[in-house]
Amino acid sequence: MPNLLKLNRSFEMLPNLEQVEKSLFEKGYNYIAGVDEAGRGPLAGPVVAAAVIFPRGLIIEGLDDSKKLSAKRRDLLFDEIAASGAICSVGVIDNLTIDKINILRASLLAMRKAVTALKTKPEFILVDGTYTIPNLDFPQFAIIGGDALCASISAASIIAKVTRDRIMDKYQEIYPEFSFSVHRGYPTPQHLNELRTNGPTEIHRRTFRPVEEILK
Repeated sequence: MPNLLKLNRSFEMLPNLEQVEKSLFEKGYNYIAGVDEAGRGPLAGPVVAAAVIFPRGLIIEGLDDSKKLSAKRRDLLFDEIAASGAICSVGVIDNLTIDKINILRASLLAMRKAVTALKTKPEFILVDGTYTIPNLDFPQFAIIGGDALCASISAASIIAKVTRDRIMDKYQEIYPEFSFSVHRGYPTPQHLNELRTNGPTEIHRRTFRPVEEILK
């Protein structure tokens, strides 16, 4: 088990995205998975997590926190990551499960599903945020803002975000009265107005306050 305090101090001093994985490669880890999720804040749809393992030496230019990138740039990077030889997987947890176990647990469960779906077993996991993933036997480290600090987490954030956006595009076709391809289920004024006008759909999270209030 690595000394996480020493790792934390070394990560704070790293100058660019690739150095996080490089520091772990130098410690003897060959398969390092970055993990992130998309969709904690929306009122509708699933939460989606992704796990990405970069082969040693792989560098993809332009990686960043997916929220800082345009939709066009995310799509291009999604395709580049998928074609790069990186090992990728996703985990999806639907709105019914989110309502049942809460969004934090659902997000961590989606991350666990993504990690366990990897075709290559990781030796170390880097997780965006403040929580590591429960019920995994691999050493882990949580990095606040990791999607802007670590290449594999950044790639995971892009895979998760684009995958979720494409799911919401499909829901747009099923529920044309909602602009899911625009607001992606987030509580924008447009979405809240659609909720008040049409009422919740089957994919809305009923335990989230704006939806709960409309149901009452």
